[in-house]
Amino acid sequence: MDVKSLTCKPETINLKRIIQSSKKKKPRTGIRTRTIQCCSLKQDLQGQSVAVIGLGKSGRAAVRLALARGASVVAFDQNQSLPPLEQDPVFEKVNGNGLTTVRGHFDTELLENVDAVVVSPGVPIENYGLSRLLRSGKRVMSELDFAAEVISRSVKILAVTGTNGKSTVVTFAGQMLDHLGIEAFVGGNLGNPLSEAALQCFQMPSSKPRFQVAVVEVSSYQMEISNKFFCPSVAVVLNLTPDHLERHKSMRNYALTKCRVLSHMTNTKLGLLPFGNQHLDEAIKGHEFNHAWIGTFPGVKIDMAAKTANFEVPAIGLSSQLQLGAMKAIGTHNYHNAAVAALSVLGLDIGVDVEALNSAIEILKPPPHRMQIVL
Repeated sequence: MDVKSLTCKPETINLKRIIQSSKKKKPRTGIRTRTIQCCSLKQDLQGQSVAVIGLGKSGRAAVRLALARGASVVAFDQNQSLPPLEQDPVFEKVNGNGLTTVRGHFDTELLENVDAVVVSPGVPIENYGLSRLLRSGKRVMSELDFAAEVISRSVKILAVTGTNGKSTVVTFAGQMLDHLGIEAFVGGNLGNPLSEAALQCFQMPSSKPRFQVAVVEVSSYQMEISNKFFCPSVAVVLNLTPDHLERHKSMRNYALTKCRVLSHMTNTKLGLLPFGNQHLDEAIKGHEFNHAWIGTFPGVKIDMAAKTANFEVPAIGLSSQLQLGAMKAIGTHNYHNAAVAALSVLGLDIGVDVEALNSAIEILKPPPHRMQIVL
């Protein structure tokens, strides 16, 4: 399909015609001439149309993933000066199903003609009639859930959210896994979107995933739409202080949104939260998972005088002590971040013990521009 990028007025866009044209060009015959072995093991969206709203880093990755999954894609962004994706060499490699970029304001009724809508984290659900679409039963997904849908269930997901410290804990957990020789994808709200992890599966012609663990930083924006497929083995809510209230409206809503990271966890999963936060305590009522706390037992307690982290989590059979004296990253907060990262890795149940993690402490480096020793 040869479709030019659209910047015209909404009434001139016939998205239904574009989508139907794409489907006519590539009829489904039921005969596959090439098998793609990956996380989803197939192009599961062949013959379907997907709208992606918001073309920042996450949105662009979702577009590539949708194309790789066999869908025709209409990509929306309000920025009229945004170069059309069709002209980007990155998309030429996967654009065999039909890609259209719509820039500027558009008629939200256009979204009713697609099979699924993927929303970038920067786009509030109050925009573009998304709330109405959700109520109508339209398949509206976050980029996070769209990616998780095709990531192998054998991949353990470690999700970290909270107001502060997310990036450091995710970075530390990734460094620990790397030090132990465990292949891991590290990204999400930090660095590469989760859709990039899913794309790695498509790019590797093997049924074996390229990584054993996905360490994912999750922002509250990514959790505004309830997820169905994003189900961490370990989920961490580090803390909760007033932030993004212009979008979430209240601390109660903010806490409920953060705790959606725990929504699909069962009593075989580990959830780690700060002890004594009233908003979070209310938000997790009714959730079924193994609770562990930051600051008390069951969970982790830090002894700054002894520079140790003490773990007591009977639900996962953990009772041990992590030595933090070799830490080169300065600041009390980094001792806490390292302890939480270590407990999170231990909770994944991938054969890691505290003795192995002790050797990783000295190599931990916080993300750039965080407090660290300069020699």
